Amino acid sequence: MEERLQKVLARAGVASRRKAEELIVAGRVEVNGKKVTELGTKVQGGKDLIRVDGKLIDDAQAETYLVLYKPAGVVTTLSDPEGRPTVATLLRGVPERVYPVGRLDYDAEGALLLTNDGDLAHKLTHPRFGAKRTYLAKVRGRPSEKSLDLLRDGIKLDDGLAKPLDVDVHQHAEKNTWIRIVVDEGRPHLIKRLFLAIEHPVQRLYRPDYAGISVEGMEPGTYRELSQGEVKLLKAGGVDRPRKDVQLPARRHGRGPGGSAASLGVRGRRPKGRDNRRMR
Repeated sequence: MEERLQKVLARAGVASRRKAEELIVAGRVEVNGKKVTELGTKVQGGKDLIRVDGKLIDDAQAETYLVLYKPAGVVTTLSDPEGRPTVATLLRGVPERVYPVGRLDYDAEGALLLTNDGDLAHKLTHPRFGAKRTYLAKVRGRPSEKSLDLLRDGIKLDDGLAKPLDVDVHQHAEKNTWIRIVVDEGRPHLIKRLFLAIEHPVQRLYRPDYAGISVEGMEPGTYRELSQGEVKLLKAGGVDRPRKDVQLPARRHGRGPGGSAASLGVRGRRPKGRDNRRMR
């Protein structure tokens, strides 16, 4: 059966499907000895000889599905030019080459899915499919109900309107508040920017689950294979209603995620009224 070349490359663990497309366009892929640069090219896995940068690929890699409890201070990539720890350092012992599904900030922690199933990774990250992400954000101070309503109604950021699916107070601390917030998109620094918009910056950010796959009971830095039921759930689009009874992460020392408004792409102060929610 013929399949798109980028799909075969992703399944073989060469790169994510998006990165595989970049490799093709850059002329780094050959099929049966001929350079291929067209994204619509179809091949027969296991029959056509496919090389990337001159190296023959193996299309027989088994599909692998993992969830990693990413600790803070780890980059959600397989390599980092700045020499910071990456998720690849936590996956030693995994024979297959897997790739992160989406991103989780360097200073954030929690559920990170990894797979070599390019189609599923695309489905879980593309906004059209709306995979739900649950976060617990420890924010400075105690947001008023009016401020939380601003989030619920949606706030216009520099890259467009952002409207969480659910926002509620999870737990009060002496000087901070844990807020549970659910979104169905993965824009850069989205949670931090939303809370900066209401002037309650994030001190710590934890994602207990992604599309219904939880890290409950896991230790930071550990991973596990998904069950067949969990894989089936993901292929069906994940959970419709994320759990509300999520647990706070264990206490840790050190500074949590912050960042200035300028560094996170938020400009200005909190909107003054319900009908004026654009960050200027």
